[in-house]
Amino acid sequence: MQTAEIGIIGGSGLYAMPGLTGVREHRVETPFGDPSDALIVGELEGRKVAFLARHGRGHKLLPSELNFRANIYAMKALGVERILSVSAVGSLKEEHKPTDFVIPDQFIDRTFARVGTFFGDGIVAHVGFGDPVCAAVSAAFERGCLEVGVVGKRGGTYVCMEGPQFSTRAESNMYRSWGADVIGMTNLQEAKLAREAEICYATMAMVTDYDCWREGHDDVTIDQIIAVIHQNSGNAAKVVKAAVAAMPLERNCACASALQYAILTERAAISPAVKEKLGILLDKYL
Repeated sequence: MQTAEIGIIGGSGLYAMPGLTGVREHRVETPFGDPSDALIVGELEGRKVAFLARHGRGHKLLPSELNFRANIYAMKALGVERILSVSAVGSLKEEHKPTDFVIPDQFIDRTFARVGTFFGDGIVAHVGFGDPVCAAVSAAFERGCLEVGVVGKRGGTYVCMEGPQFSTRAESNMYRSWGADVIGMTNLQEAKLAREAEICYATMAMVTDYDCWREGHDDVTIDQIIAVIHQNSGNAAKVVKAAVAAMPLERNCACASALQYAILTERAAISPAVKEKLGILLDKYL
């Protein structure tokens, strides 16, 4: 029985999901360890939803400490087919102002201390990642922004950096020269793992500041960022609720079959231990 169909991953500022009814907690055990927190399951706009606070309730986990594999595996274990991700970011373009929302469709990886795949240890798979987010989930976010009346710009490139420190000015200007739109510390591994798990994924990036590139703009300080995060979080919760309502009932995208031709390991060479560990991903193909 499917416990939830839509997953919500809340980032900085969004630690709970207002409007959930019939709420209950699920502590999901995974082969990769514990998720960031218990998943909160309930109904939102008539849909079965699972909410996870990315950094844990109370914001206890650094971006580099997040167990991305456990978080996405837990969503898959509950039956989640689509994930709405929300995160705080810095802007790399003048046009993306603090309190604006950006719905990126591309990523650049600048991380170096993270695992971003379920595979290895006896099984090899290479999923397509040219278009790293699901167009249907992005469209739901866009409709949610329009309904709530907030700026929600669809499209753009998200630079995912390691952190926890913010960028140097040289780095920030380099990312701008690449044409990137926003910079954050969390979403790329989620997108990679969601694709491997055949879960539709998109993120809504909440702009908190102009990073440190903008001439005449003071260096980023955490108190400035927190003030904008609080302002963003209320709007984000409203947009997510509207996006859940706008989500199509049927999946007609390629996300649902991302693994179909991706597994290169000969079936006979896949060990029983690997089959057991990754059963929720592999069973339909083995």
